[in-house]
Amino acid sequence: MNELLKALQKIEERINYLIQIKDFTNWGNLFGFQETCSELKQNPYEYHEEQFQAEIRKLDESISFLEERAEEQLTPMERVRIVRTVERFSLKDILENVYEDYTELGGQDEANIDPAMVCAKATIVRRIKNKPYTATVMVIGQETGHGEEFRNGGSCRPEGNEKALRYMRVAETEGIPIHFYIFTPGSFPIEEYPGAAQQIARNIYAMTKLRVPMVSLISEGGSGGAEAIGLSDFRLMCSHGYYSVISPEGAAAIEGKFREGEKVPKELIEVCAERLKLTAVDNRTLGTIDAIVKEPQLGARHDDFAFFAQIRAEITRATDKVVLSAKSFKAFRDWENKRRKKKTERKDLAVDIPWDLTLDEQRRLLNLRSKKYREMAMLGFGGHPDPTETFFKQFQEKSEKFYYNLRYDVLKNSRKQLQKTFRDMSGEGSVIMKRLTSPLNTVKDFFAKDGTRKTPPLRIAHNATTPTPQPIQDPLELIDNYTSPLANEDRTITCPNSQKSGCKDLWIPDLYGEFGGVCENCGHHFPLEYKWYLHNVFDPNSIAFFATDITSENPLGYTGLDSRLKSAKKKTGRGSGNLTFSAKVMDIKIVVSMLYQDFRSGTVGSAEGEKFVQACELASRKKRPLLSYVHTTGGIRIQEGTLGVTQMPKCTMAVREYIDAGGLYIVVYDNNSYAGPVASFLGCSPYQFAIRSSRVGFAGPRVIRETTGTDIPPDYHSARNALKRGHIQGIWDRRDFRRNLHKSLMTMGSHNLYYR
Repeated sequence: MNELLKALQKIEERINYLIQIKDFTNWGNLFGFQETCSELKQNPYEYHEEQFQAEIRKLDESISFLEERAEEQLTPMERVRIVRTVERFSLKDILENVYEDYTELGGQDEANIDPAMVCAKATIVRRIKNKPYTATVMVIGQETGHGEEFRNGGSCRPEGNEKALRYMRVAETEGIPIHFYIFTPGSFPIEEYPGAAQQIARNIYAMTKLRVPMVSLISEGGSGGAEAIGLSDFRLMCSHGYYSVISPEGAAAIEGKFREGEKVPKELIEVCAERLKLTAVDNRTLGTIDAIVKEPQLGARHDDFAFFAQIRAEITRATDKVVLSAKSFKAFRDWENKRRKKKTERKDLAVDIPWDLTLDEQRRLLNLRSKKYREMAMLGFGGHPDPTETFFKQFQEKSEKFYYNLRYDVLKNSRKQLQKTFRDMSGEGSVIMKRLTSPLNTVKDFFAKDGTRKTPPLRIAHNATTPTPQPIQDPLELIDNYTSPLANEDRTITCPNSQKSGCKDLWIPDLYGEFGGVCENCGHHFPLEYKWYLHNVFDPNSIAFFATDITSENPLGYTGLDSRLKSAKKKTGRGSGNLTFSAKVMDIKIVVSMLYQDFRSGTVGSAEGEKFVQACELASRKKRPLLSYVHTTGGIRIQEGTLGVTQMPKCTMAVREYIDAGGLYIVVYDNNSYAGPVASFLGCSPYQFAIRSSRVGFAGPRVIRETTGTDIPPDYHSARNALKRGHIQGIWDRRDFRRNLHKSLMTMGSHNLYYR
């Protein structure tokens, strides 16, 4: 009877699991089966053993049938619920069942700087022709636990992501591969140092050029939290997992424009989960992952040991593939790739290939990684050139690269070296000549001492007229050849700081005209349209737009997005939310990327990301400074799903290569700047500034309140607080934008810039 009771308990667990997946509805009479289980448990001895066994067999057959039907009809939202159940396998389960041995680093369980992030040095056994080979790896991932509150559901704090970065560096120093495991609904949104956005940006920036093989496995990948350890050379995803730009609940709240505290309908959440294309199959189709790891029916749980064996095989195979692609022996790589393509042979390695890389192999690995992310999400925007245009564009880019390299790297550097040599030689020559002529000069001075005549003082005629100097206009003042249309209103406006600072009411024609949208008493900055900056910051007639053919599209077929994009394009006369152009500031040529409010609140999608990458490439080719002015950004465009969220690593990769080439990258925030862009390609800049009265951060007040359960002060995201936390390096007055920008161009950056 004890064995039968254990079997009954197992069936009850399966029923409860199905109820969770079906969101606690009575699908397939699950509640009725649950009641039957309860009755059998309460009165087991009222049945003969054969009757009890028959009841259990009947229940087992019914639940097995329901499990098969549920697996066949799984919706995207049900997959989300699968990864959120406490029965789901976690990183600790993987460490104990996939790896031979491991040592957790940076604390254990509650005695940890952030229990939601686990780092471990582990050993894994690879079998090659039935021979075991032990390899050492670094394992980094989020730990959701099985109901432990201190794990915070895998939602990492900034210090947890900082710990992950620390041990990435250790792995790079030791030359061992890194295995990332992603189990997170998203990062914990706090701004205190090191800051959620800033730390994610640091992680992504570092991962772009880590000189070791990196493989990741995604179970639950939520937005920026996933990207904090998600950039890798090969990305696996569990078949029942999800990878998304935002949770379905968050997308439903935004789409339905629900106020805080209002209940979001379940039907809308289901619809948004479908629209986001967050399943493994969807992501494989979009090219945001490389392979899918097949799970057992209704998802793997913490006791699915056969699945752990499969993970071991897939993770080692992926690491082998990354290492093999970087190996120096081209003949062996070609032979191995041909062997794997034959269906009759095993896909495992036929010979032992060590996972450590030489310097040449490391360079090849980094080049392949760069190419991988450069080609990501290329189908997410419109305006692709035809093959002929592509050929001429590539020819033009190569010609420009050759010309500017010859001009600035060869000729200019050679001239600098000659000048330095002449200076050194003239300096040494002057010292030698001084020593030789010093005795003669002493004798000459002695005899000329008495015969020296004093020069009479210069007399100035009193009747001479001195011309009055004309006032010279400061070229660093704002150009002031454009007045905001807001100045056309004939009324007054009250400054938000009037009660605190005693500001008088401001007459709008003065405020948006002469004052440049700045309160003359307290310095509060009222928002201005992006066109004001185009006309008043840069030299007149110096702006030349490029990549204008790239337009935002609807790659996922997201319902309602086509009409919104059409409206935005008609309103702005532009194709995307990112303006890219070359311009001059006091005759210094720069490249500019501008995210602006008018087009979908400056959100970043595939088109905006591609234009940013092209701006980085242009600035790198022509050795010009790169300015990223953020008029406003609302984050990643959720309607593009993971095609949008992959712009975080893609753009960071591009800007890292630009900075490594000696470029000067300056970011200036204005108005409201939040989420993914700030946590990646904006937040990684060494020179970040903010216009006074702007707001900068990772998540807005509502998200923070709903996630953390705490209220934040009104000035939590203010530029002043961002400066105190070390997020930005300075606060600029809008009226001094041009002056401060010129000062930055002259005092920051390396000698590789064309004007240095």
